[in-house]
Amino acid sequence: MKIAGFDIGGANTDLAIIDFENGEIKNIEVDFEYLPMWSNNDDLSHVLIELIEKICPVSEIDAVGISMTAELVDAYDTKKEGVLDVVRKCEETFTCPIAYVGVDGMLSKDEIEKTPLKAAAANWIATAQIATLISDNCIFIDTGSTTTDIIPIRDAKECAIGKSDFDRSATGELVYTGTLRTNLASFLDKVELNGKEYRVASELFAQTADVYMVLDLITEKDYICDTFDGEGKSKMDCARRIARVVCADLEMLSMEDIVEMADFIHQKQVEQIADGLKQVHETQNLDLIVTTGLGKDILDRPAAELLGLEVKSMGDILSDDECTVAPAIGTAVMMEKYLS
Repeated sequence: MKIAGFDIGGANTDLAIIDFENGEIKNIEVDFEYLPMWSNNDDLSHVLIELIEKICPVSEIDAVGISMTAELVDAYDTKKEGVLDVVRKCEETFTCPIAYVGVDGMLSKDEIEKTPLKAAAANWIATAQIATLISDNCIFIDTGSTTTDIIPIRDAKECAIGKSDFDRSATGELVYTGTLRTNLASFLDKVELNGKEYRVASELFAQTADVYMVLDLITEKDYICDTFDGEGKSKMDCARRIARVVCADLEMLSMEDIVEMADFIHQKQVEQIADGLKQVHETQNLDLIVTTGLGKDILDRPAAELLGLEVKSMGDILSDDECTVAPAIGTAVMMEKYLS
């Protein structure tokens, strides 16, 4: 059986196609595409088909599972409206069996239409399926391009206190910060440079992708989102945007200055994630941290180590590309169980 698992985010749509044989995973193939749902949500159906066709003919797919976080984009007045629009588009796209990840498990179209908010931002439920392959008792951290999920797992089941993004933002289980698309001014008020503190400009000048390009922690291939100024993604382009954060430019600051700033900013984002992790750790008394996502080594491991916690990576069982789309893999796994 060949199952496609999609994780439809606000900015990226991820795909995992898994071949199952007697319930066992025989092969995984993954891909993703940048799709800004706030402006291009009408392209969703086309992107879903295009992603599958890069791997295999759509006719080979036996079933499709969907998880989503796109319902929060400002193209929709409410999350309910967003969930139902995504469901409608998916139902119009596929003729094979399809179901959706909800906080209580997989849901049919009819069940979603009765309680749409159960599917809102429930992709972390799918990722928990993969984390349990490493440990039945842990906290997994998944930092993607935009957000960080910090989810406790006990006795092989997620035991998060919050079930919605709103609730999880109060429990430490959701930290709205990511590896690519986070405005630096959202978690910085000052930057240290050459022994001085500089207050930052609260503008859309630079994002975290710019920092990690300068620090050689990501490549231009990883920098899949739009830049704030519409310009390029080279290290020099990124440095120019970072300079603007302190109202400067590259005639005023050297590349060494920019790297010093980037190191400082990196540490501040690590501390931001560590703050959420500390809250979950103290609430749940779980000491093993399992990391995944694009930021697993860039942000999540340093955050756990800052707190003196043991760390394991999903990279021990999945490739880096697979870790980046872990919710899509988990969605396919949940769909296979749902059909069984």
